[in-house]
Amino acid sequence: MKYLSVLVVVIVAIVFVVGSAMAVPPGKTVEFEGGGMGKVTFIGKVHADQGFHCNDCHTAIFPMKKTEGVMKMADMKEGKYCGTCHNGTKAFATTDPSNCSKCHKQ
Repeated sequence: MKYLSVLVVVIVAIVFVVGSAMAVPPGKTVEFEGGGMGKVTFIGKVHADQGFHCNDCHTAIFPMKKTEGVMKMADMKEGKYCGTCHNGTKAFATTDPSNCSKCHKQ
């Protein structure tokens, strides 16, 4: 029984370390195509500076792996993906056209 407990702890630790390694840590970025509006660069430091941690969004809001073409603006405007927080209350709204350039770069 003791062996099983140790095995479970080791497996949980491995899952935690692997999951953390796949997220975008502070100081790192990940780029998405962004369609006609220009690419979108997610900057981990910007979010970390606001007090957020990787586990705040992963995996409840976002998958751990970058999935090109899955996130659409229509989804964000419905409160999914980035729109979960970028709703005009917690963070600037994805529905306000004046905010487009905050994420999309030509």
